[in-house]
Amino acid sequence: MTDPTANANAALSGNVLFYSQPEPLSVEAHGALGVIPVDKPYGFVAGTNLVPLTVTEFAPAALSYPVIFVGDNRQPVAVMGLRGGENLFVSDAGEFRPEAYIPAYVRRYPFVFANDEGQNRMILCVDRAAPFIKEDSATPLFVDGKPSAYVEQAMEFCNNFEQERQRTDAFVKLLNEFDLLETKEAVFTPRKPDGTAAAPQKIAEYYGVSEDKLKALPAEKLAELRDNGALGQIYAHMVSLLGWDRLIALTFQQNAAAQPAAGNA
Repeated sequence: MTDPTANANAALSGNVLFYSQPEPLSVEAHGALGVIPVDKPYGFVAGTNLVPLTVTEFAPAALSYPVIFVGDNRQPVAVMGLRGGENLFVSDAGEFRPEAYIPAYVRRYPFVFANDEGQNRMILCVDRAAPFIKEDSATPLFVDGKPSAYVEQAMEFCNNFEQERQRTDAFVKLLNEFDLLETKEAVFTPRKPDGTAAAPQKIAEYYGVSEDKLKALPAEKLAELRDNGALGQIYAHMVSLLGWDRLIALTFQQNAAAQPAAGNA
């Protein structure tokens, strides 16, 4: 069950990336608020290098980022930087690179569903700390005491996202049932001044689909993955791992661009 205008005092559970002050959306607490344009629309993403993905986003995301699985829950994420707190795809102006895919997890901000365990329901929340949530906006959150068209669209987007999140959970469960995930490493081999290869350096450790395990699946299980669409998403994930080289190149570019500024400091 979902409720776009829940009691502001409802007890919520869970922590969500990007949201520092999520509040249950209500006309009492947010009736005078709206959305305004800001200079850095995606500035809130600049401080993270891992952004969650849903399974249906694997193919478009694979064109921009490595798509990997992390944590005990094997959460699929897009890798946007090699170091924590660094995002190579969000500029100082708070914009994504023009060619980069923007995950739905980012696009739904500042709205999010949260669990109201006391009422056994999902309620729509808004991050009150979002820089573009202000009073007296031309795009209000409420009109005549009811959710505005903007909020209704956000509600629909969050509903769709929740459905995709559940589909993603089922996909990861299937990978675990078929024992397809293994620990992988992303490795960078630097070059010495004479052009020869130096010792390889590990830049990341993560979970990914094992090509050997996939090939060893019985025909009926492989057919199941094909028929339910999971096989295409697996291939998208595997192809995306070529993106580690892109991240390394972008890191070198960023470091090179920063050197003159550091020298003039």
